[in-house]
Amino acid sequence: MKDISYTDKIVIIDFGSQTTQLIARRIRELGVYCEIISCYETKELRNISSLKGIILSGGPLSITKTSYLGIPKQILNFNKPILGICYGHQLLAKEFGGVVKNYKKSEFGRCDISSNKSSILTKNFFNKEKKTQVWMNHTDVVIKIPKGFQGVASSNDYKYTIIQNLSKKIFGVQFHPELKSRPFTPHEIFISFIDAAIKNKELNS
Repeated sequence: MKDISYTDKIVIIDFGSQTTQLIARRIRELGVYCEIISCYETKELRNISSLKGIILSGGPLSITKTSYLGIPKQILNFNKPILGICYGHQLLAKEFGGVVKNYKKSEFGRCDISSNKSSILTKNFFNKEKKTQVWMNHTDVVIKIPKGFQGVASSNDYKYTIIQNLSKKIFGVQFHPELKSRPFTPHEIFISFIDAAIKNKELNS
């Protein structure tokens, strides 16, 4: 584990995922301080200079219900890099005008995905054949991405496994990068997100 710097921080908004603490551990292992807050306490989050990025966790609930756990609009307007994981990925798509539906065919366990577009989030993530293996656990699916978003990767069954909007500094992944889907996975997604949130001059200009 790297020495942790307390001058910058990542905030994880917890939507009830069983692996939220593991997300925090992965971030801290990379030498970045992070805090976890409940999705019910997001109104307390302030747009301060030390806040460098936000991660939206997964969760057990469905985004397709009439009443679903959302996120205050002002957080989406902080102009900070945001990474949505599973439920967080679907939430970002829905909040910006995309379409999420519940499909009977779920993806669970190890899943092969393919790169469709280069991204600062997926640097060193795919192999030479532009493929990799991830860990999935979902039945809700993003079937239409919002205007201004791009599809970065897809699985055999679903088109939008990774999405991005660089101008809004927003990224979404349907899978769980905090879980090891391959032996000795170095968690490239978190490395790239931290680099984008803290070091990337183009993204933070």
